[in-house]
Amino acid sequence: MNHNNIEIERKFLVKDDSYKPLAVAKHRIKQGYLCQLPGRTVRVRIFDDEAILTIKVKKADDALARYEWEFPIPMDKALEMLQHPLKPLLEKTRWIIPAGGNLVWEVDEFEGRKAGLVIAEIELEDERQAFDKPNFIGREVTGEAEYYNANM
Repeated sequence: MNHNNIEIERKFLVKDDSYKPLAVAKHRIKQGYLCQLPGRTVRVRIFDDEAILTIKVKKADDALARYEWEFPIPMDKALEMLQHPLKPLLEKTRWIIPAGGNLVWEVDEFEGRKAGLVIAEIELEDERQAFDKPNFIGREVTGEAEYYNANM
């Protein structure tokens, strides 16, 4: 996340698993949404052994940008909150792949009811920032609501 609390993210479908040998880290994620309104969400995420509360609000004047605030919370509170999600919890494995400079690809392999879905995201400093697309990157799905975690 950028330090100014603005997130500019592009999403792509992943064509194959050639990203795996490029990964420098791998994480387990379980998350649930507590609130979802048009343009805003509140999410609880367990990221390995950390618990995080995230609030996202769409930036009205920008198609790709959202305000994002993250707060560490006690694990017992996160587990309690995850007992009351709006929808079934999402579970995924996240692979971290360097993308050059300070950029990173985050490739999420979904499990459970979304098993087989693999999405790559890259977070940019601004909408016009150039980045290389490795061979595993497929069709762009940025802005397609069915690929928002909150809608899955």
